[in-house]
Amino acid sequence: MKQLVAITLALSTIAFPAFAQNQSQIDGVMAGKKSCAGCNLFQAALMNQDLSRKNFSGARLRQSDLSLATLDYSNLAGVDLSIANLYGVRATGANFSRANLERASLVGAYFSGANFARANLNGANISGAELGRARGLTQAQLNGACGDEATELPRGLHVRSCVQ
Repeated sequence: MKQLVAITLALSTIAFPAFAQNQSQIDGVMAGKKSCAGCNLFQAALMNQDLSRKNFSGARLRQSDLSLATLDYSNLAGVDLSIANLYGVRATGANFSRANLERASLVGAYFSGANFARANLNGANISGAELGRARGLTQAQLNGACGDEATELPRGLHVRSCVQ
C-alpha cells in the first residue's frame, strides 16, 4: 500500500507538457509571427496586441488574456478560448466558428461581421458586446450566455441578464 501511495504521489508531480503553455509559441506571436494554427497558448498574456489577420485555428488559448487586443479578420476557428478574457477586443470579420468560448468574458468587445457559427457560448459574459452584425449566432447559443442592456445582438435574438 505504501508503494502505491508513493507511486501515485510521484506521478502527480510530473509535468504534462501537452497541457502546459508553449512559451516559444507565445513569444512568436508577441514578435508578430504570421500564423500560429494549433499552437498551445494556454494562459498567454496577449493584452493590447495587434493580432489581426493571423491564423490561430485549432489553437489553445484557454485562460488567456486578450483584453483590448485587435483580432480583425483573424481565423480562430475551433480555438479553445474557454475562461479567456476578451474584454474590449476588436474582432471585425474574425472567424470564431466552432470556437469554445465557454465562461469567457467578451465584455465590451466589438464583433462586427464576425462568424460565430457553432461556437460554444455557454457561461460567456457578453455584456456591452457589439454583436449586432455578427454572423452565425443562434438563440440556442445565446441561451447559455448572459449580457446586459448594452449588449447589441442581431434582430430577433436576446440574451438573459448576467445580474440575477
